[in-house]
Amino acid sequence: MLNNPLKLFVFFVLFSSISVNVFANSSTAALLKPPLASFSQLPSFQNVRLSPSGNRIVYTQNVPSPKNVASLNFYDLSTGKMTPILSSDNKKISIRWYRWATEDILLLSISDEQESEGTKYIDTRLYSIDLSKNKFELKLLVKPAYSTRNDIRNYWDPQFKDKVVDFLPEDPDHILMAIDFDIPHQPAVYKVNIHSAKNQRILRSKLNVRHWITDRQNVVRIAAGQNYDNGEFRYSYAKEKGASFKTLFKYNALTDKPIEVLGFDLDPNILFYTQYKLDKKALYKMDLTTQESSLLLAHENYDVDGELIYSKTSGEAIGLTDAHSPYGRFYFNDKHYQLHRQLDKAIPNASNFIHSQNKDGTRYILRSESDTSPSFYYLGDKTEGSLSGLLNSYPSLEGVQLPRHKTITFTTRDNLKIEALLTLPLFGEAPYPTVVHPHGGPGARDYSGFDPYVSFMNSRGYAVIRPNFRGSTGYGHEFAEAQKGRWGLEMQDDIVDATQHLIEQGIAQKDKICIFGASYGGYAAMMATVKTPDLYACAVSFAGVSDLKALRRSTREYFAGSLFIDAQLGKRSSDLASRSPINFVEKIKTPLLIMHGVEDRSVPVEQSRAFVKELKNQGKVFKYVESRLGGHHLKLSEQRHELFVELEKFLSEHLGEITP
Repeated sequence: MLNNPLKLFVFFVLFSSISVNVFANSSTAALLKPPLASFSQLPSFQNVRLSPSGNRIVYTQNVPSPKNVASLNFYDLSTGKMTPILSSDNKKISIRWYRWATEDILLLSISDEQESEGTKYIDTRLYSIDLSKNKFELKLLVKPAYSTRNDIRNYWDPQFKDKVVDFLPEDPDHILMAIDFDIPHQPAVYKVNIHSAKNQRILRSKLNVRHWITDRQNVVRIAAGQNYDNGEFRYSYAKEKGASFKTLFKYNALTDKPIEVLGFDLDPNILFYTQYKLDKKALYKMDLTTQESSLLLAHENYDVDGELIYSKTSGEAIGLTDAHSPYGRFYFNDKHYQLHRQLDKAIPNASNFIHSQNKDGTRYILRSESDTSPSFYYLGDKTEGSLSGLLNSYPSLEGVQLPRHKTITFTTRDNLKIEALLTLPLFGEAPYPTVVHPHGGPGARDYSGFDPYVSFMNSRGYAVIRPNFRGSTGYGHEFAEAQKGRWGLEMQDDIVDATQHLIEQGIAQKDKICIFGASYGGYAAMMATVKTPDLYACAVSFAGVSDLKALRRSTREYFAGSLFIDAQLGKRSSDLASRSPINFVEKIKTPLLIMHGVEDRSVPVEQSRAFVKELKNQGKVFKYVESRLGGHHLKLSEQRHELFVELEKFLSEHLGEITP
């Protein structure tokens, strides 16, 4: 730990081959209304990872022109040499994650978009890359294989070939992987050589086991199984290597409050898990020798949710990432907060996260972000007590003034308190033209921090509210479960009540309110036009759902857990029809902008095509933009830029063009 305050140096590591000036002088005059492209671009730099020695980094650079590619780069901090490893246009193949296995070997996961018999899906693969060689080659670690079941020899290519169970830090030549060679979707555990790709099965697949967890001694100790036919979820554990697995926790994922095993302490008999304490998720520790548990952390109004934090030096579990604890961390011992206190003094009014560390924990990558500042990466050195600037994820926004988000609460029509994030523009005065921006999921939630969509709309003079409506996660079990079978009902009413709250408070201009959402948020935008046709001046749906019956049908075709689909959406045909915007197009008065990507593998493009056909047949005012190569998550730079361009034109037309 540092004994002296951190010194924040204002110099930056320079990459000579980077064409974008990411180190622009921060004294540049701040702009209130920067160019659209400043927001629409993908982050210039992402996912900076430090090597075991702390002398090298790898990172992703998104280069918008001339070819719109994501480049995986390797940079030597001691020599100042940057070397591109590979690049992708993200149209079919894209980078998922990467991690240093040794000082020279990088593990790389990629996703590959596939289609079989009309069904689109994602295939993943894992490669190793030797960065010590002059020419980088990708070594595929998991290949299709033949298996024999019931005396029949089958060729089987697992869909997910990048599931690492343990990176085996004490055995740098191998990793443990979960691969379903024998029984589809029920993986066995294999020890895989990262140089030769040879594998050895160390644990056979077991009935309904979907994933495995090792202890800190790299022994597989936990088997997590789920029965898709009845919803039963079971955690089984082995007392030691080679021992049989016995039930530890069991619940029904369809009807019971879930339990989640997080991992082990250095002591192999100490297990950490989350379980609901009344209605809110809490953190517990269990002694497996006695199976006695103790409560470590619980919040009154929020769930505890995060990942275990381990010490780089001792290997012990020292805390948990947790959004509602100081510094976004809950440490078991107060001494571990020392570095975070120093970081917050060096970079105040920001969320500062240790993103990556070297093997002995003396050097680290810090990712700093706030409402008003996109992610910025620093290189920290505990020995020197220093921070050096590395990379700015949105260099074109450096010096631009961005507004802060404010957490507000409003009361729904049935007297429930709901949280929302409200962000006001830095110019103009209330009542403001306003955008209601419901999140996707719906099992998700909005947090504070930089959001390019919100900041963009603010920069155009619009207030933005993001309600965490019923069905959002993080507010307890009952609140999250309120989405099941209730799309378009209370969840939709919450969004309307948030809108009415802003009108009543004099914040939103009553006749200048638009609703804009993606995925479930797109469904909410379309539903708003049929359920409250006089409330919104315009509506924007990206990759939205218009027909719940069709979504249930298409999802059940390729998802094994059809019971879970029915639990979320509902299964009665008449009920699904009554909550589908496509069946009530005649009620629509609101101008609509509908956008969808042809390659969407989450919400089929047919959802928007069918809705647009009904809009056209009934003479409604709309614009439809279909992206030929775009998917669900806007990972293509061209598709994302297109959305921003169309959104700006549409909002300007219906909410007015506001100037600073």
